[in-house]
Amino acid sequence: MVSLKELMANKTVVGLLLGQILSLLITSTGFSSSELARRGINAPTSQSLANYVMLAIVYGGILLHRGGGLKAKWYYYLLLGLVDVEANYLVVKAYQYTSITSIMLLDCWSIPSVILLTWLFLKTKYRFKKVAGVAICVAGLVLVIFSDVHAADRSQSGSSPIKGDFLVVAGATLYAVSNVSEEFFVTGAADRIELMAMLGLFGAIVSAIQITILEREELKSIHWSSGALLPYTGFAAAMFLFYSGVPVLLKMSGSTMLNLSLLTSDMWSVLIRIFAYHEKVDWMYYVAFVAVAIGLVVYSGFDKGTRSEVVDEAEESNKYLDEEAGVTTSAKSNVASSSSNKHEFASTSKTNTESSGYKGKDSLIKKI
Repeated sequence: MVSLKELMANKTVVGLLLGQILSLLITSTGFSSSELARRGINAPTSQSLANYVMLAIVYGGILLHRGGGLKAKWYYYLLLGLVDVEANYLVVKAYQYTSITSIMLLDCWSIPSVILLTWLFLKTKYRFKKVAGVAICVAGLVLVIFSDVHAADRSQSGSSPIKGDFLVVAGATLYAVSNVSEEFFVTGAADRIELMAMLGLFGAIVSAIQITILEREELKSIHWSSGALLPYTGFAAAMFLFYSGVPVLLKMSGSTMLNLSLLTSDMWSVLIRIFAYHEKVDWMYYVAFVAVAIGLVVYSGFDKGTRSEVVDEAEESNKYLDEEAGVTTSAKSNVASSSSNKHEFASTSKTNTESSGYKGKDSLIKKI
């Protein structure tokens, strides 16, 4: 029988557990935003400011303590902070106009957006099954918008559901840009600590500037009671934990595990809406959810070349090359006095092995 210690040592199991924690965190941010909007607090940038400040303080402190310069240029982080702030702004703003269920489902638009961005900028090639999965996913998203146009019970979904839907789609697209950039940083260009510290710093700066321009009057009109402060604090805490966990999951299990894990946030939101809020959910939401689920499983389930697998195989290839180099060096020192021809042969073999190894790694990186 497998012990709990052995089970927790399994990277797949840990990835699944972490993925569900992230899924519940993103669901809680949605309900916090919905509660704030219900209370008439419409300050999207102000909601996200606390998260960026906490990221800057916590991870910035760690970054300063360990010393050393930045691994990536600061202006890349500035652009990433700007994109991330506006993505949060658009999605949180949508809670004023449409239902939480629509937002949670339409937020899945970030997934086909990620595929498009990696195809355009990272030159990733996708198999037919993956493209088919994206098509099914998009069909589910269209059903959500169609439901918001024709469903009768719009009283609990906001004042302008179509406007809210398009705000979510725009925000999800910016989320895709942010996620692809984060994966690029955390898997090579930088590391998790630097990424979180600089994202928090520039995110806080951009948020502060935007608040002074767009939300000064809104903040003055807010009556900060305990009923308003609790969801605001909950939103900030959940966002901080979510931002901290995403790079860990990307590094551990790759984007496929992240996408599949966040898919369950739609299920959590629908269940909470039905059983906790006793709200009526239009039947088309269920059809849309099933379509989105099938689409995501199709494009993720057949992904045989996730980043984590490529990294693991590349590391194994490097390890093999290092071992071969060590063996060759040892052999050369043992026979150096007796045969220079063997030395030349060993060097040639080492060169051929390295050439073959790097060729193999190149093919791994290009493989889906």
